[in-house]
Amino acid sequence: MTAPMLGPVIALVLWTFAIWGWMYATRIPAILKSRMVLDPNAPRGEQMNLLPPNVRWKADNYNHLMEQPTLFYAVALALAVAGDATTLSLGLAWAYVGLRVVHSLVQTLINIIQARFALFFLSSLVLLALSIRAALQVF
Repeated sequence: MTAPMLGPVIALVLWTFAIWGWMYATRIPAILKSRMVLDPNAPRGEQMNLLPPNVRWKADNYNHLMEQPTLFYAVALALAVAGDATTLSLGLAWAYVGLRVVHSLVQTLINIIQARFALFFLSSLVLLALSIRAALQVF
């Protein structure tokens, strides 16, 4: 048996690993270029703040993909276990993934805060709708 709701889950996991790879592909060369000596006693994030902003944006986005998307994973997996493969639920799940990918691209490439906020807000509404659908099935 396959659960179509797992597709968006795996897609977002793979996207997160793509950002992870991009983060290190930009961070390591920037550290080497700046001849930064990594200090384990420096306060958290202090040294990374010395890197160029466009390098830090990738790490910031990776961290963001560890935050709210964890709720998406839980809700999407709950819907998959419940057997929900409706067009609406799948559409909402894929919309959430798409909005998070666009959010990542905005943050990692141009980092316009207003655009990021709009995308985050829209993706949050989509996640809320998915959560309500899951709640209606569980309760």
